[in-house]
Amino acid sequence: MKSAHDLVAAAKQRIEEVALAHAEQAVRDADLVLDVREPDEYAAGHLPGAVSVPRGLLEFKLSGTPGMTPRDLKVVVYCKSGGRAALAAASMQDMGYLHVVSLAGGFDGWLSAGYPVTRPEQPSFD
Repeated sequence: MKSAHDLVAAAKQRIEEVALAHAEQAVRDADLVLDVREPDEYAAGHLPGAVSVPRGLLEFKLSGTPGMTPRDLKVVVYCKSGGRAALAAASMQDMGYLHVVSLAGGFDGWLSAGYPVTRPEQPSFD
């Protein structure tokens, strides 16, 4: 039986990861930046311009959203640390997407590198 770690390791063998040193440029060049974390993680802070598509809904959202269906889109996928993004990138390759990269180190790495983060303003109840 394979573990989640085994599945992530196998996915990382067949996908492309973009190193943090090149991450900002990859995000600028992307047609679509996908945050595959859970909605509460996204709401706490995300890469500028990223679209929230939780990993569990990825294939359905990609198939049902016309702006996300072109297989030649340049896509950067990320999660908290890289595991879910690797699985998502592998799945997208299986769906026929041609230019998908996973952000090495994920959101945590992006944040540690000092790159910009979007944090929605919390409502004031004063």
